[in-house]
Amino acid sequence: MEAQQVTPGSIANPVKFGGQDYVALLDACVKSGSLFSDPTFAPDQSSIGMPNDPDPKKEIKWLRPKEISANAVFVEDTTCTTDICQGQLGDCWLLAALSCLTMHPNLFVKVVPPNQSLTESYAGIFHFMFWQYGEWVEVVVDDRLPVREGRLLFSYSCTRNEYWSALVEKAYAKLIGSYGSLKGGNISEAMEDFTGGIAYSLPVSSHTPRVMWKALSAALSRGSLLSCFIQASNYREIGTVTAEGLVKGHAYAITDTDTVKNPDGEALLLRLRNPWGFVEYSGPWSDKSKDWDDVDAAEKKRIELKKSEDGEFWMNVEDFTRLFDTVELCSVNPEPIVDGETPDSPAAPTSAWTLSSHKGSWVSGSTAGGSRSYRRSFWKNPQFQLVLAEQDKEEEDDDEDEDEEMTPEEKMVAEKQKKKAKQCTVLVELLQKDRRKRNKINFLHIAFHIYRVRENLQGLCLDQSFFSNQHPVGRSGKYQPLRAVWRKVRLDPGNYVILASTYRPNVPAEFFLRVFSKTGNNLGTQDFTCSTGFLMVMSMPPVLPEDRKRVQKTFDEVAGPDDKLNAKEFMKLVNSVLDKDYQLPLETCRQLIFGEETGGRSSLTREQTEPVLASLRSLQSIFFKFDQDSSGTMSPFELSLALQAAGVQCDGHVIQLLWERFGSGELHLPFHGFVACVSRLRKLFALFKSESNPEIKGVEINAWLLRLLTV
Repeated sequence: MEAQQVTPGSIANPVKFGGQDYVALLDACVKSGSLFSDPTFAPDQSSIGMPNDPDPKKEIKWLRPKEISANAVFVEDTTCTTDICQGQLGDCWLLAALSCLTMHPNLFVKVVPPNQSLTESYAGIFHFMFWQYGEWVEVVVDDRLPVREGRLLFSYSCTRNEYWSALVEKAYAKLIGSYGSLKGGNISEAMEDFTGGIAYSLPVSSHTPRVMWKALSAALSRGSLLSCFIQASNYREIGTVTAEGLVKGHAYAITDTDTVKNPDGEALLLRLRNPWGFVEYSGPWSDKSKDWDDVDAAEKKRIELKKSEDGEFWMNVEDFTRLFDTVELCSVNPEPIVDGETPDSPAAPTSAWTLSSHKGSWVSGSTAGGSRSYRRSFWKNPQFQLVLAEQDKEEEDDDEDEDEEMTPEEKMVAEKQKKKAKQCTVLVELLQKDRRKRNKINFLHIAFHIYRVRENLQGLCLDQSFFSNQHPVGRSGKYQPLRAVWRKVRLDPGNYVILASTYRPNVPAEFFLRVFSKTGNNLGTQDFTCSTGFLMVMSMPPVLPEDRKRVQKTFDEVAGPDDKLNAKEFMKLVNSVLDKDYQLPLETCRQLIFGEETGGRSSLTREQTEPVLASLRSLQSIFFKFDQDSSGTMSPFELSLALQAAGVQCDGHVIQLLWERFGSGELHLPFHGFVACVSRLRKLFALFKSESNPEIKGVEINAWLLRLLTV
């Protein structure tokens, strides 16, 4: 029986970050009797990622757990929310998500693999798993941790002798770039990286207190991670403590919900935790509140009430909805997101889902087309085909008598229900990759748009005219500087294109797009590609009578005994015809000459000169069309359109290389660069069509062009 292959990038077969294999490194350390020292995340300021404190008393030392506390352990008894306390780093968003994770053992063991210890088979090496844009990544770290004045500088446990949370924080810092890169963030980032799920926001004001409590209770029971925060109105308010003891602009973990009986009836409570490990809520049902005096001791024991300064506290849902602004949820399964939270009704059975994903990039001057405000370049953004098939339906009841008994209003409602039943439920999420670098966070404003098309595109890109005349049928909303934007949409069966973009053009970045669709609303194509075949249908324009006379006169006056024009003479003739802002330099004229059959000589005959001159006039008129600001240049986004107007249609990758070659990396292409580009393509196409060329046998033209253009 063949062994079943494990999918690369899965929990069972994660990507090895930096090529480091935990098992191999552990075995090597155990055999040699040495402790692991990670050469890729050195114990120095580069890993801290923040300026060094000049005070010698605040010097940072890197120590292993046993060097910090003699009774150090990886995990003490069980993992819980109080194992995580925030140190001198603004990463409450990360630690709040980690607190949430401890409440779900099945999710926790994915991030923190079991059987790791500071005693058994100890070799100073640990490993952790994080979801990164469709793949699970294994990160290996040594256990040297930054210490200042004898205490951990960053995350620590309330017991002070437990180190799993500090090591998770170190591994995540290594993954992102440094500890400094963790300063400030949205908890949804960490939630997704700990689960691979979909994170989304829920305004507290969107539900009544009782409905909100039921919704959060249901989410926790499904294994969702929950957090909340109070919106700061400005930067100065972040970190300020309210009269109730709550911190503005700070992420709190929601770790439990419960009910307790009191003289007034039943109180609906939520348990929250401040990642700082201190500074707690001081209102009703807080640790020191007298509300607990009227609660039976057995009830307090059941909910594990702890009246200690550990950052964890209870509060009633009425005060929660009054004081907090937003709840962040992360669901491993899209079901509750797409179907909506309906806490007063029984949960619907979980459906199967199809997931399609794609990694892409915005390339300056090529695929970074910007928002719809930039009409001339928006269409150049990456496009992904989506085909939705109609669900299989049971045979409909053809009882015409029943239809006749319905009122017009009832028939209208029935028709709407039938139409809705045929629609497909789709959830699209766009994530921008690797925008945390060292101590900088630079999230671009991103969004996606969904357009309906009439037929299957079969890999062809939609052009500028399509997007100029069509409106999207779905979109992620306003452009936002978030790592991820998502939207649930219901679409009729058919063909669609998803276009991902940044707000401004020419901003290079990488992204990850994933699309969830319910089984039955199948994604008709799993291959989200958009490519264009090569086509050259260039026909030579007729020679104008005045140009024929000009050529004859020039040859009669300056041609040598061989009756040919050299490059300088040809340049003078060409520039006497072209507009003064579109003059060609000598080098471009040489390229035009060598593009003809000259036997290797840098000169042209009368018969060769006339059609070249006519072609240049045609290219000048095309260039005029796309040089809309009369600057004498065109933008890179317009190169493919201009080439199409000249009779050449190329693959997007070929266009990108052409721009690099003839645009010299600039964002504006002069006329002579456009002429050189067309001339080069004409020569290569003629060479490809030549039956005597042995290099082209069995080779697709785009692959051949890419190979030649990269030489």
